Amino acid sequence: MSKSALTRSRPFARIIRSYHSSSTSISTPNSTRFGSYPLLDPSSAITSYPTSLPVPASIPRPNYVPENFFTKTWGEHDLPEVEDVEVDGERIDLGGESEKRVRKVAKMAKQVLEEVGRLVMPGITTAELDRAAHEIIIARGAYPSPLGYSSFPKSCTTSVNNVIAHGIPDDRPLHPQDIINIDLTLFHDGYHGDTSATFLLPEVDKPGRELVEATKEALDVGIRACGPGKAYNEIGRTIEEFAKRYRFSVNSQFSGHGIGKRFHQPPWIFHTRNSENGTMMPGDCFTIEPCLVQGSNSRGQLWNDGWTMSTESGARSAQFEHQILITHNGAEILT
Repeated sequence: MSKSALTRSRPFARIIRSYHSSSTSISTPNSTRFGSYPLLDPSSAITSYPTSLPVPASIPRPNYVPENFFTKTWGEHDLPEVEDVEVDGERIDLGGESEKRVRKVAKMAKQVLEEVGRLVMPGITTAELDRAAHEIIIARGAYPSPLGYSSFPKSCTTSVNNVIAHGIPDDRPLHPQDIINIDLTLFHDGYHGDTSATFLLPEVDKPGRELVEATKEALDVGIRACGPGKAYNEIGRTIEEFAKRYRFSVNSQFSGHGIGKRFHQPPWIFHTRNSENGTMMPGDCFTIEPCLVQGSNSRGQLWNDGWTMSTESGARSAQFEHQILITHNGAEILT
């Protein structure tokens, strides 16, 4: 799950109305200069948060989840214990118990994403994909990390076509020309595992397929810039240079992040050119999760649901994410 620049400056907006989404009416592809696909409009945002799926009390949950999250409606939740995202990120003790735990939960996240990805097909709703992810996660004795984070109501995020990130699963059926990013994180045995991928529906046009393929490669390019002693800002430089070569832009409103016992912590991984200081050290664990956008305008607009961010231009966006561990000899993909 991306770390939005917005969350570092203010909490997300709160809305309390009846649960409704007009996005179910979006089914006809729009012909744009970026291709043919259904556009999701900000007016399709849910107008209140739905009831969250239950999690057995026996499954430990992160400390940011309000105590009454599952017993009260949205807006009545206790103030959770807020993560101090500005404190230095805790490194993983290579060869120790923390490495075993973070490797285990990251592998679980990878497996869950693969299982949910096999369900992606025309006609299935994003809410159904969320329910499947939820059930698979709790069956493993893990907690879905997004659920209750800043009172987020779902167990994963689903971002379709021109939605850049943090789409809230709803009752909109997937269209044969959709692309969809599924981003999920698991919390197990005190550690988080985070990953995402963009999936193609069967009738996606050539520009859409090229975007998804380029985004996947951009992540690989960023990972190749990693290793002990290497500068963090090299990740963003190499990703942006790659994207521009193929005439895509990179959204700068979302970043990767350190991860371990805390869901989000330093270092912040920016996917564009930046002057951030810092070098990678053995034990650093973080995500790289670039969002590439068709065309030159990568900016997004935040919907009234307080989470969903869609492109200003209506262009499609794709995202892939891996969790990386810096070792003594290089960088290892945990997911």
